[in-house]
Parts: sequence; structure tokens; C-alpha cells
Amino acid sequence: MTSESSTQTRQQNVDAAEIDKFSQLAHKWWDKESEFKPLHDINPLRLQFIDDHASLAGKKVLDVGCGGGILTEALAGRSASATGIDMAKKSLKIAQLHALEEKVGNVHYRLVSVEDLAAETPAQYDVVTCMEMLEHVPDPASIVRACAHLAKPGGWLFFSTINRNPKSYLQAVVAAEYLLQLMPRGTHDYQKFITPAELGRMCRQAGLDWAASSGLTYNPLSRQYHLCTNLDVNYMIACRKPTAA
Repeated sequence: MTSESSTQTRQQNVDAAEIDKFSQLAHKWWDKESEFKPLHDINPLRLQFIDDHASLAGKKVLDVGCGGGILTEALAGRSASATGIDMAKKSLKIAQLHALEEKVGNVHYRLVSVEDLAAETPAQYDVVTCMEMLEHVPDPASIVRACAHLAKPGGWLFFSTINRNPKSYLQAVVAAEYLLQLMPRGTHDYQKFITPAELGRMCRQAGLDWAASSGLTYNPLSRQYHLCTNLDVNYMIACRKPTAA
């Protein structure tokens, strides 16, 4: 497991404030009772959604915007060869340290933008995941295009984000950040939320075929997350890159 840096990026599709925000919380990534508790809670659900479609065992997988490695390690735990990339150095250090502590050998981390990696190693991955990231960058369509470029023909791609409507504002911002305090205030910018129609258009423009979708819902009484068919708030999609003609 090594770390490499990319200092010359073709496109700086990052928000410095977002990087700083997550860097300040980096030491808490693996604390399941911290601000990252929601990510730990939904991780088994999103992992199963991915594995059900892509059959991870033996696959070469890329986790874009991996943060502290919560999903990346889980992907490796399904016998995949997993690489996680992020632009937050502190988060990557935590990811590397945790993998060492847990003796996870089939995981690799890099400090590199997805656009730069796509230019460097196109069509190299059986599975590409980009979860809870698109709503934190200036140009989400660029991320989707780069992910599509990184996937092999016939490969699977998975994206998750938050829908943009009054219900999502009330649940993902007002309730989650202020009333239930599931995450720090200011975690999300409602204006950056992405509707399924918008994400679908980004995927089509990147040459991807939408294959499946699932919503994620939170029960404040049981304090548990569940998959659902409703995409009103948090949702995930599975796409397929067409095979070469």
C-alpha cells in the first residue's frame, strides 16, 4: 500500500472550503459515534447495492472521493483489489493508517484528482464508485465523465448524492444538521444537490447506461437507515459502460 501525489492537475475541480472542512474532521473518520456515524451506518447498504450488481470478488475497483477509506476498505473486504483516491491529504493519511492497523493488503490510496487519473490510466477498472461526493464539487459532470473514462468497457459505475427539492432540504439539511444533529452544520449546500434527472443526463452525456437506482431513508425512531424505492432525498444509481462495438 503506497501513496503517490499528483501535483500537476489538468483541472482543479475541487472546492478548497470542502477539502478544509473534511480535513479538520479527518481524525474522526473511523470513530463510529462521530460526525461520520451516518457514513458508517449506510456503508453496509451501499456496499451490498454495489456487490449485488457488480459481483466485487476478484474485480479491480476504484473509489473516487474515498475520504478516510470507509467504503474502500469494505470493497476490499469483498475480495476486490481496491484503490481509493481523494484530494484531502489528511483524510488519505487516516485511510492509510487504518488499513495498516487492520492489515488490509488489497487496498491502495493515491492523492490525485479523478480527471488526472482518467488521463493517466483510462479504461483500467472493472468497477468505479463515487459516493457522497458529487454534491461537494464545483463541476459534478466532470467527475462523472472522468469516472466513465476510467471504467473498462462493460464496467460498472456507482454514484450516490442528494436530490434537490423541498423535502430533501428539510431532511438532509434542517433535520440532519440542525434538529437531529446527525452531522455538523454546514455539511451540505442545498444549491449543490443533484436531481436524478440531472445525474441521469450527466451519465448519458458520459456514454453510460443507467441500470438501477435505490433510495436511502432514515428512521429517526429506530435510528436506522434502509434502502427504498423513493429517490426524494438520498439515492444511489448503478450505471454500465457499454462494451466496445
